[in-house]
Amino acid sequence: MRKAALHNLGCKVNAYETESMQQLLEAAGYEIVPFDQKADVYVINTCSVTNIADRKSRQMLHRAKKLNPDSVVVAAGCYVQTSREQAEADEAIDILIGNNKKHELPELLEQFFREKQGKRTEVEDIAKDKTYETLSLSRTAEHTRAFIKVQDGCNQFCSYCIIPYARGRVRSRELTDVLKEVETLAKNGYREVVLTGIHLSSYGVDINENLLHLIQEVHEIEGIERIRLGSLEPKIVTEEFAKSLSELPKVCPHFHLSLQSGCDATLKRMNRKYTCEEYAQGCALLRKYFEHPAITTDVIVGFPGETEAEFETTRKFLKEIEFFEIHIFKYSVRKGTKAAEMKDQVPEEIKTRRSDILFEDLEPMNREFLEWHIGKEAEVLMEEKVTFSGKEYFLGHTKEYVKIAVPYTENLENKLVTGKVKGMLKEHILLME
Repeated sequence: MRKAALHNLGCKVNAYETESMQQLLEAAGYEIVPFDQKADVYVINTCSVTNIADRKSRQMLHRAKKLNPDSVVVAAGCYVQTSREQAEADEAIDILIGNNKKHELPELLEQFFREKQGKRTEVEDIAKDKTYETLSLSRTAEHTRAFIKVQDGCNQFCSYCIIPYARGRVRSRELTDVLKEVETLAKNGYREVVLTGIHLSSYGVDINENLLHLIQEVHEIEGIERIRLGSLEPKIVTEEFAKSLSELPKVCPHFHLSLQSGCDATLKRMNRKYTCEEYAQGCALLRKYFEHPAITTDVIVGFPGETEAEFETTRKFLKEIEFFEIHIFKYSVRKGTKAAEMKDQVPEEIKTRRSDILFEDLEPMNREFLEWHIGKEAEVLMEEKVTFSGKEYFLGHTKEYVKIAVPYTENLENKLVTGKVKGMLKEHILLME
């Protein structure tokens, strides 16, 4: 029996695909071993979102070859798709698989072992591919929450982003296929599903479907208690969308609305397709239909041309919205994007200072959101046993993705527990009676 080890780099979509490839290899008779052990096959699902991600991908590929020089090293995914020539010249790589060929992994390996004809490349022009690649899961690494990929590709072409070139245009998974997978996961004990994609808001535009209808159909599946959504574009939040979601009890009031900047001038240079006013309207609609929704976002500081005045405009906007969490990134030049060629690149020390300021601003917003729950009833999906200051607890998340712990008395994994929130246990974690 051949041994295979897999390593994932990058986003939740990549993680889903890595687990899918693992299950394909298991079905083909491979024994899966940890990545740091000797294996016959190493599969690295690469990332290319930044130049640093490219470098990390190359490092992992070389690490695999050093673990076993006689192994077959497979480079799959975004780095291969955006840097094919560089990957083909890399002696550490034996098989290159693009972002629409991962389902063929077992067959490609079998051909490689059989023919022994040197490096094999399976990378196509993904911009021309209009077919959604069929991958599926019956279980995931997490025991309570399952991420489900429902969409691939992006048509937005933000000026800083390489993803449309790595993932191609929008391609949606057939509704019946999604529902079949959710049903399987529900039968295997998963109580929460997270719908995810490269550009989730675009789900269905190519197959006469839409995200709201998908959510409504998943809501009907027995055994699923919670539906969580991946990152959304702000303009998807219309009155109808917010109202309809609020009528579905399983939908988690946890919305990640991608922002990137709170300044219209910066948004325009980024080629984002909304204004700050439109973003604020979306947040207001969510708060109109949900009692205390968790609204989270991404922000890039130091985008080319971002002045102090523009940064302060963003800072003010973030405070006005009052986010639960903000993922703060310093702008990183990505070769092959329009932003990489823009003038007025912001010095690294200024990016760092601005990032630090936003982290300081975030802390009181986060604490205020958490403290709102104190004294109120909460429902928590319990996930794991943890130890804080020598005491044992069971830790889980509310529908808003707030971390809550209860004193350990029994194994509560994958159980829904309801109780009153007593107070703060430690930073970012609440204690429930």
